[in-house]
Order: sequence, then structure tokens, then C-alpha cells
Amino acid sequence: MQQILTISGQIVLPDTSVFIDLPLPPLYTHTPMTMPVHIIHGKKFGPRLFICAAIHGDELNGIEIIRRLLKDLALKRINGTLIAIPMVNVYGVIHHSRYLPDRRDLNRSFPGSKSGALASRIADLFMTEIVANSTHGIDLHTGAIHRSNLPQIRANLDDETTLSLAKAFNVPVLLNANLRDGSLRESAAELGIPMLLYEAGEALRFDEISIRAGVRGILNVMRHLGMITSRKTRKMATAKEPYIARSSSWIRAPGSGIFRTLKSLGCRVAKNELLGMISDPVSSLEIEVISPFSGIIIGRSEIPLVHEGEAVYHIAKFEDSREVAEQVENFHDDILPEDDNDYDELAIV
Repeated sequence: MQQILTISGQIVLPDTSVFIDLPLPPLYTHTPMTMPVHIIHGKKFGPRLFICAAIHGDELNGIEIIRRLLKDLALKRINGTLIAIPMVNVYGVIHHSRYLPDRRDLNRSFPGSKSGALASRIADLFMTEIVANSTHGIDLHTGAIHRSNLPQIRANLDDETTLSLAKAFNVPVLLNANLRDGSLRESAAELGIPMLLYEAGEALRFDEISIRAGVRGILNVMRHLGMITSRKTRKMATAKEPYIARSSSWIRAPGSGIFRTLKSLGCRVAKNELLGMISDPVSSLEIEVISPFSGIIIGRSEIPLVHEGEAVYHIAKFEDSREVAEQVENFHDDILPEDDNDYDELAIV
């Protein structure tokens, strides 16, 4: 039988959907602040999955992913519990900023404390009220400001449970990423909670492919966990074993100037292949940006103004990058089909 859930002192009964405002420290203008939490508490016992977005306040794709997810008809009847937090760093969302007002990175402040800095207090609240009440988690992110990421899952893929969740999400590229000190993923792992980090798109921008892939991926994970029933769907071009990258590196600008990119996200590049050109805005001097190894482009700078040493391309290394590139291309075709009827319920704005 399903159990009663208590979050922020509010009792959530089985077979109910509720909205809770987690109280946050108010603004110095005396304006109250809260963290929005949507809870779908199923009638039957099952996993408790939290989905969170905007831990970095300028990463907006996840907010839209959660909005569309909550409208999906598959959630009308679920086993277990879905806890969805569309805006964790509400302060950052208001100011279009990655950081909190004290300039701290919330995703380097976990597990936090009740008596620490603002970031530490918010992290502690999230761990106490959300993570401690969950069995699994998915954290939604984008690239940083002026950087875009190919849809990808980052996780501890050496853990079998986490690996199975990552494969179920069904994006072509999985990156075996080490846990970072102070991150939500590290603190969740210490509690034995498997977590995925979904990276896709660019800060302060909506990207339709990234959003649709995120909604689909979360529903895939929920089916994998038995939270929602499987349904017959058209055969997907991407229904293949995903490719795991064991390492990746950022390629940095060898000089300062105006950067012209020649390769897009998802492209396969060979060792010593030309990635772009950096031109001096005054003279005719041009500097080539060369790939030092073969791989797939999973991240790219989107601003043409670069200083020497800035990261311009993020390349993941695979045993067979040609097959990965083909699967990425098929994935994009599948996410944005010619016939959009299957996605009408997701496209409503």
C-alpha cells in the first residue's frame, strides 16, 4: 500500500496531486520567496522520483520540460510518486543568473546546512524535503551562458542501477562523469539515491529538440521504473544501445579574436581536423583551431568573441565515433518528425 508523504509539514495522501511552496529566505525588500514543488502521489506503492530544474537560474530548458511533463496524460495514473521542482534557484531565475544573490553556485553547496550561507541553507532545504523523500532523481541542466550542449546524460555509469536508468532515458550519448564536490549528484549518491544529470541546450534559451528529448527521456525512465505503463509507439530510429564516453575534453582557443565555427553539435571529427578559425579583427591574421583527437562534438561555444585559452569545443571520445554520429543524426530526425501529431499534447503553450 502507498504511504502518506510529508513535505514541509504538509501531508500528501495517496492518489492525490498537490502543489507546495517551500519557504525560502525572503528578499531584502521583504518580498517572500518560495520554491515551487508539484507532487503526484500515486495510489499504489512505487519509486519516488524527483525531477528538478534551474539549480542554475539561467538554465531554462528544464523548466519547460517539467511544464510539459506535468501535462502528459501518462501521469493521470502512476505507481509511486513524482516530485517535480521546476525552479530550484528561484533567485537566479528572477535575475537571469546562474548564481544565487551571494554569487555562490548552488550546485557546489550541497548537502548544505541550516545555519550556513544562503546557498547552504537552500541546499539543506532541498536535501531535507526533496531528496530524503525520494528513491531516484533526475537533474535537468543546459550548457553555460553562450555555450550549447548536445542532449546527453552524465552519471556514474559504473553503478549498474544508474546505468540502467541512463540507458532507459534513451539519448545517443552517455558520459561517465565523476562526482563533483558539493554537487547535488554527490550528496544524493551518499544517500544511496541513483541520479541522472541531463544536459542539453544553452542557458537563457529554449531549444525544442532538447526539450522534447527531455520529456521523452523522463517518461522512458518512469516506464523503466514501473511508475507508468508502457504503451505502443512507432518504432524509433534511436531505439539502440546508447554509446558511453569514458572521457571528454574542451578544446581551447589558441589565440584571441573573432571565432568562426565550422562544426556543429553531434558532428564526428577526426584527429587534426579543422574545427574553426580565429581571425584578428584588425589584421588579416587567422589562427586555425584543430582537434587534437577524434570524437563527437557534445558542446560548443556560441559567441564568436573569444580570448586565448577560452573553451570553444567540447569533444567526447568513443571507440567508434562514426556510429555515434549516425545515431545522433537519427536521434534528431526522430525527435522532430515530419508528422508532429504524436506530440500535440507536448506542444501546447
